[in-house]
Amino acid sequence: MRFRTIAVILQLLLLAALFMPFAVTGKTRAAKVPDPVSMGPFPVGVTTTVFVDSSRTDNFTKGPRTLVTEIWYPAADDARGKPKNKFTDFIPGGITPQLEQLLRFGLQMSSAEVDKLYVNDAVRDATVRKGRFPLVVFSHGNGGTRYQNTFWCDYLASHGYIVVSADHTGNARITIIDGKTIMYQESERKRSAEDRPLDMIFLLDRMMGWNKGGDKRFAGRIDTDRACAAGMSFGGFTSVTVADREPRFKAVIAMAGAPESNTNLRVPSLRMLGTEDATIKEEGNARIRSQHAKHTGSSFLLELKDGGHYTFTDTFKISKKPGDGIGKGKRRATGEEFEFTPMETSYKIINSYSIAFLGYYLKGEKEYLGFLEKNHWPDVMAWDAKNGE
Repeated sequence: MRFRTIAVILQLLLLAALFMPFAVTGKTRAAKVPDPVSMGPFPVGVTTTVFVDSSRTDNFTKGPRTLVTEIWYPAADDARGKPKNKFTDFIPGGITPQLEQLLRFGLQMSSAEVDKLYVNDAVRDATVRKGRFPLVVFSHGNGGTRYQNTFWCDYLASHGYIVVSADHTGNARITIIDGKTIMYQESERKRSAEDRPLDMIFLLDRMMGWNKGGDKRFAGRIDTDRACAAGMSFGGFTSVTVADREPRFKAVIAMAGAPESNTNLRVPSLRMLGTEDATIKEEGNARIRSQHAKHTGSSFLLELKDGGHYTFTDTFKISKKPGDGIGKGKRRATGEEFEFTPMETSYKIINSYSIAFLGYYLKGEKEYLGFLEKNHWPDVMAWDAKNGE
């Protein structure tokens, strides 16, 4: 009898453990959010598409505004262990002799050598994971490319975000449309300031269409009600500008760039800069700091003390030469030599604060607030947090 009693007690304890999450309130206990400092739990997929905005005429091509677009997304588990995306996979139609020559001239490397260095975590055209994921629309820098921030796009997708990034035709380093190579046009820079916000709004519209069945792979997978405008350099300028115009963007991440002014000072914003940025210089950094100070909503300012302009890009992956954010540099104020913050540390900081910010403001994951309120790398960065909620 005693043993039967013990068995009954053990069964009751087991049942209690099984149903513990539902105790008291009857609701499931919230799962622990992923560590923002580590890659997320999902494998990553990437795919290329071409969108055509027939309502606009491209100033340079004189045809409909055409955007070669990259999309990163959480992939199904069968993507694990499959070959990863390569640099040359981003080039529609593959590397032509002309592009091979351009690579050798610009990087002093062959396409095969770039493929070895340009490490990605995504699997091309992997199956889209079941679920519904917030959207991030990313804008590249002046003369940049849609795939200039794969370190960040891969990371976000692994944490459950869909990231969409297009070449801003005429302002991208190289865009290939219908087999034609369109190089960066300095004369299009002013025009691009007008085109870029419209490009981002157009991409948001197209993602809404895809979510409604426009592309069966992504039908019901894209949460366009929770969208973030993001960008780097000229793209940082663009992300702030488009949030002024388009209320469907619920958050902003702007890296190393800002417009001269902005009017929407309530949208939650994460701004980043490199103290030693020699491209936007102190004037550009001062503009970023000023906009953070004036922001009346939630605003966060991440400043890498030994960061430069290209700290916020994939340039680390393919260039070992010293540059604005890479290797050795000289301080703008004193001329003193120093080492820029290395790639591993820079990426870890940029990625982790992005995940905590997006988790809190797009997904409502309140557990990330503690991470956002603290400077976790005080030796290499300055951090200012204003939670306006």
